[in-house]
Amino acid sequence: MEYGYPIDPSWSTTEIIDVIRFFEKIEAAYEKGVKKEELLQAYRRFKEIVPGKAEEKRLCGEFERLSGYSPYQTIKKAKEYSDKDRIEM
Repeated sequence: MEYGYPIDPSWSTTEIIDVIRFFEKIEAAYEKGVKKEELLQAYRRFKEIVPGKAEEKRLCGEFERLSGYSPYQTIKKAKEYSDKDRIEM
């Protein structure tokens, strides 16, 4: 990919890695599909690091602007399709 990931310099190295993993799961959902449970697990960890809605919206909006991939729509689809094991956007 030819873009960076939105990160906060105050995060620990582990938190940065976990946030990047979340964004990588979003990419995977668009590019080849991803296991729903892996995506939701990455999202739960992301929410531990970024608990506030405003900050989540800012980071996900920036990621969507840079990549064209919508974390919001991907997570929404994962939550709506309880009978699916795999999410493909």
